[in-house]
Amino acid sequence: MNALAPALSEQIVLVTGGARGLGAAINKAFAAQGARLVINFHRSASAAAALVDELGGAGRAVALGADVTDRDAVFDLVARAHEHFGAPVCTVVNNALADFSFNGDDRAKPDTIDWPAFDAQFRGTVAAALNTTQAVLGDMRSARFGRIVNIGTNLVQNPVVPYHDYTAAKAALLALTRTLAADLGPDGIAVNMVSGGLLRTTDASAATPPAVFDAIAAGTPLRAVTTPDEFADAVLFFASPWSRAVTGQNLVVDGGLVMD
Repeated sequence: MNALAPALSEQIVLVTGGARGLGAAINKAFAAQGARLVINFHRSASAAAALVDELGGAGRAVALGADVTDRDAVFDLVARAHEHFGAPVCTVVNNALADFSFNGDDRAKPDTIDWPAFDAQFRGTVAAALNTTQAVLGDMRSARFGRIVNIGTNLVQNPVVPYHDYTAAKAALLALTRTLAADLGPDGIAVNMVSGGLLRTTDASAATPPAVFDAIAAGTPLRAVTTPDEFADAVLFFASPWSRAVTGQNLVVDGGLVMD
């Protein structure tokens, strides 16, 4: 497995929910290293098209729409990506987020939250990651190489704001990360997670009051709120040859707010 790990410049990378916010930052970070990008989007077609242009056009990136909770749509997405680049996806970043607003004052409380809220988060997080994994598994096994990076949250370790549905789904994704790592390691496939706190700023965190950002910054050793660009750097590590002996891990990237 270690000897076959390609450089980032040789990889074809699928980032789900990759047109805006953190997903766009991850795509830009991979592009800066020469990777070719599959920019998945659901409703953000114009943003995805603009990002393709920014990253160098069709030779460097392709925007492909698909609802990642739809298994057939994901398999079709992966097939279209293979056709476009003439080679299979070898790295997947499961970044897509079910609709959610990080506003602690407006969160659902334990006595009112209902199961559909949990179901939406589990479908958008766990089912989506399972769909992408299954869609790329055949090619990764054939190549004896694959990288799957799941995006998590430090709220699993430190639920300072009890977003019950969102955090439960991310905790389940962490469990799936580890079971997949144990099962797929012999095939040369590494599965890891990068977990962040509140990022300054994405669409999801736009509803967060400025005072909350300031309080988080004051509570970190680095005295700063992590940016999407900083978070993306850690994602690149798990896709790179530098992480060739690492799998089943959860790296918390939040300025040291949570030390796990």
